[in-house]
Amino acid sequence: MDTNFSKDDIAFRDEVRKFFDDEFDSTLAKNLGDGHGDNYKESIIAWQKKLYKKGWIAPNWPKEFGGTGWTDTQKFIYESERGLAGVPDVLPFGLKMVGPVIYTFGTQEQKDRFLPKILSSDHWWCQGYSEPGAGSDLASLTTSADYAGANYLVNGRKIWTSLAQYADWIFCLVRTSKGARKQEGISFLLIDMSSPGITVKPIITIDGRHSLNEVLFENVSVPVENLIGEQDKGWTYAKALLAHERTNMAEVADSKRMLTELKDKASKSIGGGRCLADDQVFQKQVSDVELDLMALEYTELRALASIAEKGMPGPESSLLKIKGTEISQQLHELHLKVAAHHGGAVALTEERYDEIQVGSDARNRYLYGRAATIYGGSNEVQRNVIAKAVLGL
Repeated sequence: MDTNFSKDDIAFRDEVRKFFDDEFDSTLAKNLGDGHGDNYKESIIAWQKKLYKKGWIAPNWPKEFGGTGWTDTQKFIYESERGLAGVPDVLPFGLKMVGPVIYTFGTQEQKDRFLPKILSSDHWWCQGYSEPGAGSDLASLTTSADYAGANYLVNGRKIWTSLAQYADWIFCLVRTSKGARKQEGISFLLIDMSSPGITVKPIITIDGRHSLNEVLFENVSVPVENLIGEQDKGWTYAKALLAHERTNMAEVADSKRMLTELKDKASKSIGGGRCLADDQVFQKQVSDVELDLMALEYTELRALASIAEKGMPGPESSLLKIKGTEISQQLHELHLKVAAHHGGAVALTEERYDEIQVGSDARNRYLYGRAATIYGGSNEVQRNVIAKAVLGL
């Protein structure tokens, strides 16, 4: 992977910067800045449609399915500039999770039916993997899909389903038979969220947000043509999807932006006095995170180059998930330390640094970010994956 930018790469970087400057306006920035506000759905779809119109909605998809055809260096430039500009990443569920599964394992009819609407953001997807008794041990899932002529009847429930309250479709792992091993007898189904028998119940997280849900299925009829690949072979497709998901969780561009924001906030003094950036212990903590982030960035670049060559991420994606989420949590903790240094939730004057906003943002980021090392497969499980599939232990 070549990160020495050519003249063409620099021209591409300038094009990306101009696009973000022109199209990611203040209204979008405000509506998308706090995560999942009242106008979140309309705003994220509006932004993704701009990317779609530009042809930049799916940089990692093969070009024949609507990808950009960018080089690895161009993908790196795009992600770096996105992070620097404070532009949120696209919703992963359709574009980075089920989309690659469909174009890799789906039938031609499924590709024709689903991929265009994923690209155009006309379909909002959510993920139906975890259950009350099957989280990191996903193979213990019990949601059933019984074959009934031209349909499956699905019964069970999924939990921690991100943004299901907005979703048009859900991709689900369901049990279609009982094999000798837990991983056998699992199938991969695409289910219309408007189907009779589906109930979505909100789960309010510790930071007060409604981003998670429980989804209940009661005799939900699903056409057999919505089965991806072979029946009972869904575990194979699930592992491919999880590898994509864990690669995405490195979130290097977003962590780089958080690091820049951290340095800026820490450099502000209180009453013209000492600032936290002058503290040697704090300096050491920031330097350690910055070095780890730099190492992670180059590890991610190697992984992206491997994906470009092989087409699918390997078990090494677990490395990115572990380190990426740990770095994110470290940055959240340092932001919280800066907020406390500025008085937490005590505002001074409008002309002065807004401690209330600093404290509120840092607290919410910290609380929401505690789950990062759990979702997508806990980091403890990822270490087992690395030990077995990477180190051969």
